[in-house]
Amino acid sequence: MGILNLSKDSFYDGGKYSSKDKALKQTEKMLNEGADIIDIGAFTSKPGSKLFSAEKEKQILFPILEILINNFPEKLFSIDTFRSEIAKNSIEIGASIINDISGGKFDKKMFEVIAKNKVPYVMMHMKGTPKTMQLNPEYKNVVIDVLNFFVKQIKIAQDNGVTDIIIDPGFGFGKSLNHNFELLKELNLFKKINCPILIGLSRKSMIYKILNGNPNQSLNGTTILNTFALINGANIIRVHDVKEAKECITLCEYLY
Repeated sequence: MGILNLSKDSFYDGGKYSSKDKALKQTEKMLNEGADIIDIGAFTSKPGSKLFSAEKEKQILFPILEILINNFPEKLFSIDTFRSEIAKNSIEIGASIINDISGGKFDKKMFEVIAKNKVPYVMMHMKGTPKTMQLNPEYKNVVIDVLNFFVKQIKIAQDNGVTDIIIDPGFGFGKSLNHNFELLKELNLFKKINCPILIGLSRKSMIYKILNGNPNQSLNGTTILNTFALINGANIIRVHDVKEAKECITLCEYLY
């Protein structure tokens, strides 16, 4: 899954692809490098960020989504949104997947929209909101707590008619450095839920804080942790750098 950030405030590539031409070129590049899915986000959910209005999200997202669907009608586009209205409109335009950072917690109508349109749904775990999530997050046991979240939230989604669920443990979303690595270390336990597992580690602070670097210096660390995730059960890796991620997948597949 290649990341297309349209927000000017994203932690790594903010503002690089906010115009139609640049978004189109980056999408073409990622598809040529082997991306199976392009995940489009119009807002930043980095720690401390305040989520803006639905109207602004529409203004940023829809014009670019329409161009991408017209240019790549056979490709899979995922929409990073927690709003059911945005999800509904995006599916009508041609999006194939909805990727919800709130796991259905922020908008109670989300499951209804997903069920009605019969599209795959990425359910991510997050503690709090992007603005508050990194203010001393605490768990009794982060692995058990996140597993329990998925068991409960998947039941609610299924009771509302959602049938195709992908889970994302939400690295960096309301987790300390140690929480992130505990989740990654025990990733194989999440296979017990019997849903595909999506992992978003790309260039995150859990990498560059350990290595005393920054997002720009975190490609090698991303590849190492993606490799570990793939070996331990990840089915989808969400990345900024598609070429390197595709090589990682190819080598892991050959190994096994």
